[in-house]
Amino acid sequence: MTNGLVPPQPKIYHIAHVDRLPSIAADGFLWCDAEVIRRAPDGTTIGMSSIKQRRLTLSLNSHPGLHVGDCVPFYFCPRSVMLYLIYQGNHPELGYRAGQAPILHFEADLHATVAWAQAQQRRWAFTLSNAGSYFFEDRCDLARLDEIDWVAVQARDWRQCKEGKQAEFLLEHSFPWHLIERVGVLNRTIYQQVVNALPVNGHRPTVEIRPDWYY
Repeated sequence: MTNGLVPPQPKIYHIAHVDRLPSIAADGFLWCDAEVIRRAPDGTTIGMSSIKQRRLTLSLNSHPGLHVGDCVPFYFCPRSVMLYLIYQGNHPELGYRAGQAPILHFEADLHATVAWAQAQQRRWAFTLSNAGSYFFEDRCDLARLDEIDWVAVQARDWRQCKEGKQAEFLLEHSFPWHLIERVGVLNRTIYQQVVNALPVNGHRPTVEIRPDWYY
């Protein structure tokens, strides 16, 4: 089975609760899980605490000594498997139960991000599957992007390709807010909250209502 063609300009996506946006914009960064634990920023934490804890101990083969939880994670698509679990709201390990409506998609450009990381001597990698599992492969060479299963990444029905759908991009320590190009939201109510929370004189990415990014 073909992995599909690598998109000419791949985008990457991080999800967060809308009430975390003010602290992200004020700090100028999205923080890795290890740093979130240290800083305890305002806002709701989504995701599964047990997996977040495990990610703090999982090392990257491409960067020995760097743990998954020391990196800010992005998917290569909106409408992720994790968002589906949030939408369903019935997973026993999921502490957050308020549904997908308050969840934002932060979109950035992969190549622009890697260029910034290399200029800042910041380590980065991508995985071929879920970086929260015990068995994943990671790479730190853009020439190997074709090893990602792009058919799975872009699939709307991912029941037969769940692992490939969960490929991740990881950036060490923090992700600069100014590299976020677009914020995708589910509805007008959250759109207005985002617009109101963005700094008047700071970076203001495009905000769009994108129901196709949700379940």
